[in-house]
Amino acid sequence: MPPRQAVSQDHLPVLAQAAVDALALRPGGIYVDGTYGRGGHAALLQTSLGEGGRLVLIDQDPEAIAHARENFADDDRVSIHHRSFAEMGELVAELGLDGRVDGVLLDIGVSSPQLDDPARGFAFSAGGPLDMRMNPDSGESAADWLARAEEKEIARVLRVYGEERFAKRIARAIVAQRAEAPIEDTARLAEIIRAAVPSAPPGRHPATRSFQAIRIQINRELEALDQVLAQLPDIVAPGGRIAVISFHSLEDRRVKQFIRGGSDGPKVVAGVPLPEAAPPPFRAIGRAQRAEADELDRNPRARSAVLRVAERRP
Repeated sequence: MPPRQAVSQDHLPVLAQAAVDALALRPGGIYVDGTYGRGGHAALLQTSLGEGGRLVLIDQDPEAIAHARENFADDDRVSIHHRSFAEMGELVAELGLDGRVDGVLLDIGVSSPQLDDPARGFAFSAGGPLDMRMNPDSGESAADWLARAEEKEIARVLRVYGEERFAKRIARAIVAQRAEAPIEDTARLAEIIRAAVPSAPPGRHPATRSFQAIRIQINRELEALDQVLAQLPDIVAPGGRIAVISFHSLEDRRVKQFIRGGSDGPKVVAGVPLPEAAPPPFRAIGRAQRAEADELDRNPRARSAVLRVAERRP
């Protein structure tokens, strides 16, 4: 059947055309979209496939999977999988595609539909249950974690994942407030943070960094990214490409180091020649890309997005 238009008019995928173009799609190739979201990137990938092509869609969010099945299930070239992209290597092996994939696209982080739905608990613009799980059927909610985590652990998460300079003050306030009543609502958490922070950057809510940090902690986002990056050399065929869009410096740093082959070199011993280092499995294609001014005008959330592209060496 002909492809259906799968991207909704109110959802604007970030750097979509740039990422898809960077994969240099072949009509008969095999491609994996590891972060389906609401199908913006997937729709572009689908339209470039020929009859012999194949597209594997992955997302851990049940709502995203339902959207994918509604829009892509009638295309025999497409398979849809409710999994974390951290399990990509296992899934690709199950499909008999390990070492044969021509391109992988990853759009790291929370999606706009997740942010815009108060019931998901990712944002503080409207009150809602303090959940923050990308897969609401798995793992611990933000409310549950904040109810049990020690003050030092909360402060560490806010400092490391949110780069929040008032992490200790916020953690202390959270622990004091939860002793009075459980913190189960996004609006209440945002107010606790606002009261604890003496100042915030102009135009930014004081809770922005903390909500980001808690979300990363709840979903183990950096661990998942490390896992999928480690699997890519066994997934992607020689000459195949990866395109990774990240929104946080901690994510982008991991992607950049992976493409470069890691930051740890061989141990230097006086008088002993260094062994010849093997080249990393991927080579960078061009420089890191950011959204152009016209995309930023349409979608302000693209301002922190960074796209890195690499090609599998033979």
